[in-house]
Amino acid sequence: MRILVTGGTGLLGWNLVQILSAKGYDIVATYHITQPQKGFSNVEWIQIDLTRYEDVFSLVAKTKPAVVIHTAAYTDVDGCEIHRNLAYRVNYEATKALAKACKEFCKYFIYVSTDYVFDGAKGLYREDDLPNPINYYGLTKLLGEVAVESLLENYLIIRTSNIYGCSPGGKKGFALTTLEKLLLRNEVKAIYNQYLSPTYASDLANNIVEILRLRPRGVIHLAGERISRYDFALEIAKALGAKEDLVKPVSFEEIVFKARRPRDSSLDTSKARSLGLSIRSFKESIREFVERCSSYAIQRI
Repeated sequence: MRILVTGGTGLLGWNLVQILSAKGYDIVATYHITQPQKGFSNVEWIQIDLTRYEDVFSLVAKTKPAVVIHTAAYTDVDGCEIHRNLAYRVNYEATKALAKACKEFCKYFIYVSTDYVFDGAKGLYREDDLPNPINYYGLTKLLGEVAVESLLENYLIIRTSNIYGCSPGGKKGFALTTLEKLLLRNEVKAIYNQYLSPTYASDLANNIVEILRLRPRGVIHLAGERISRYDFALEIAKALGAKEDLVKPVSFEEIVFKARRPRDSSLDTSKARSLGLSIRSFKESIREFVERCSSYAIQRI
């Protein structure tokens, strides 16, 4: 089966390419800027700007994948607030173009969305809770959801939260930045009263591979356990064996963001569990993250 993975050098895309390649799938993976590493015999890498919508259609028409897994996005929350036109084009219009192309050529479409479609007023959001994004990133990702739902029948929207890990083209993010600072024995400021569901990229990728077998449709929340950013950083320190007092608690009200952030965007994953998808314990995932990404973090310091 041929699978098209967009954002193949990003955190999730890179893990997907590795796992799917090992399982023998025929993979077409896209990238925009970061050159992919070689070594995958069954992966065709294609450089593309997803905002060139005619190229998106040509890509799908030429490669004719049975499944598209759309992981590529403009995920810089503050950047989306500043560069709204780019965020709109990448997160909404490119998704719409890809869904249109998939409608003609593909059998199944997976769109990776975000917990930031919610306002954070209550936390532990379920799939049928009403989205209400409070920043432009969340709005554009929600528009992407609407495009997929309106254009396709055989689709799955996966809402996840704060994907962490390491990859050639993945952004640093909170976890990797925390790991780098702790390796340097520097202090880490982390918010103690903001909650999320940090999701290890490898765990999410493995579950998406299982989803290819199950083929559920609609919307599903697939993420890690609910935890504060402070406890998130503290668990990284514990797994690393760093001094825990390097992690300093700060309040949500003390931090000034360019874009508003939800106070509690954690996700309820009951539906995913009912399908038999595996959600590892946070501590187990963090231990693997530290083991796999410490050397990568050292190279970036």
